[in-house]
Amino acid sequence: MDLERILRQTRTIAIVGASPNPARASHDIWTYLKRTGQYEIYLVNPTVSEIEGTPVYPTLADLPVVPDLVDVFRRREHLREVLDESIAVGAKVLWLQLGLWDPQIAADGEAAGLQVVMDRCIKVDHARLLG
Repeated sequence: MDLERILRQTRTIAIVGASPNPARASHDIWTYLKRTGQYEIYLVNPTVSEIEGTPVYPTLADLPVVPDLVDVFRRREHLREVLDESIAVGAKVLWLQLGLWDPQIAADGEAAGLQVVMDRCIKVDHARLLG
């Protein structure tokens, strides 16, 4: 998997499991990616309507765009639902953050045409490859 190519070709990112809590990894990664200025970033969380003035959407289907990359901050038991939503909206990449690893989700995602990245931090990889 060519992570650098994925990061260079990506224009829109949906962060699923976005948190308003600055101590959470999803919040830190959102602010980092926003600061790079390279991506349009959309936040997804059904329990929050906005984070620091940025709208938060309940589901991927509610986004005003099709995200190129879906960055996932959800527990493992929610990965099937996120995968199904990602396929349904036509995303290209499913990126499972550190600690998320599920070979069946990866196999099903790849069979549906998604590129699947597992157990990696997009912030760390972006800083290493493009920073």
